[in-house]
Amino acid sequence: MANFTKIQSQYDNDCNNLISAFFATNKNSDPNYINQEINKIRATTISKLRTTYVSELSKYTGRNTIVYYSTFLQGNMMSTNPELMINDNDMNGLMNAVSGLDKKKGLDLILHTPGGITTATEAIVKYLRKCFNSDIRVIVPHLAMSAGTMIACSAKEIIMGKESSLGPIDPQYRNVPAEGVIDEFNRAVKEIQAAPQKALVWKEIISQYRPTFLGECQYAIDLSRNLVTEWLSTCMFKSNKKREAKVGCIVNGLASHSSSKMHDKHYDFEDCKKIGLKVIALEKDSNLQDLVLSIHHSYVLSSYVLPGTLKYIENNNVQTFVISGNK
Repeated sequence: MANFTKIQSQYDNDCNNLISAFFATNKNSDPNYINQEINKIRATTISKLRTTYVSELSKYTGRNTIVYYSTFLQGNMMSTNPELMINDNDMNGLMNAVSGLDKKKGLDLILHTPGGITTATEAIVKYLRKCFNSDIRVIVPHLAMSAGTMIACSAKEIIMGKESSLGPIDPQYRNVPAEGVIDEFNRAVKEIQAAPQKALVWKEIISQYRPTFLGECQYAIDLSRNLVTEWLSTCMFKSNKKREAKVGCIVNGLASHSSSKMHDKHYDFEDCKKIGLKVIALEKDSNLQDLVLSIHHSYVLSSYVLPGTLKYIENNNVQTFVISGNK
C-alpha cells in the first residue's frame, strides 16, 4: 500500500536526479538564479507526481477523475481564508477541469475539504450533475466535512477507506453552527418560562444576536436539509421504493445538531453505513486503494513543498487550477 514515506521518497529521488542534472550543465553561478531554478524543479516534480497518479487512476477505472483538494489541515486551523473552503470561485476551477473530458465516462470526484458555503455547494452539484448526467462517485481519502458531506450525498455512491470521514451537514452561519443557535434560543425560552428570573442571564446572550439572525440560521438549516434530501432522492436512492423513509433517516442522522453534538464530529465508514448511506469500502479493491492513497499523499506532500498553495482542482488530463495565498 502506498504511504506518505514512499511518496516522499519517490519525490526526493526524482527531484535530486533533476537537480544533479541541472548542476552538471549549469554554468551560471548567480545564487538567485540557482535558487529560482531549483524551486522550479521542485514545483515541476511534485506537480508531475500528482498528475501522474491522477491519470493512472483514471486509466484504471475507465472514468474521468477530478481532484478537489483543500490544504486546510496543513495551515493555521483558525484560518478564515475563504479560499480554503468551498466557495463560488471553485466553479472556475471545476469548469477548467471538466473542459475536454468525455462526459459519457462519468466522474470520480476525489474530495478533501472542511466544507464551506451552502449556496456555492448547490451550484457545484448542479453543474457536475448536468455535465455527467449524475454518474458521479465521490471518493473520500481523508475528510469531506460539512458542505463536503453534502457533495458526497449528491453522488450515486461514496467510496471511503478506514481512515476516511464525513461530518454533520448542520450548516455554519457566520462561523457558528446554525442549529446550535436555534437550540440555544429554544432552551432560553423554556428556561425563562420555567424560571422567569433567568431572563436577565439569557438577555445578555440573546442580545448578541443581530436582527433577523435567528431567521437566517433557520433558512440555512432548511436549505441544507432540503438539498441533501433532494440529492439523495434523485440519485443514490432513486430506485429505492422506500426512499422517502430511507432518505429522511439519513438526513436526520447527518443534520441533527443534537445528535452530532459537535459540528466537526467525524463519521467513519461504519458510522456512514449505519446512518444508511451507500458507501463502498476502498479496501475492497487493493489497486484502487493504492492509487487513491498515492494521490492523497502526493497532495499532502504538495502542501509542504508548496506551502503557499490553498487549493488544487485538477483532472486526469493534467488540467490544473491552483489557488494560492495565506493560510
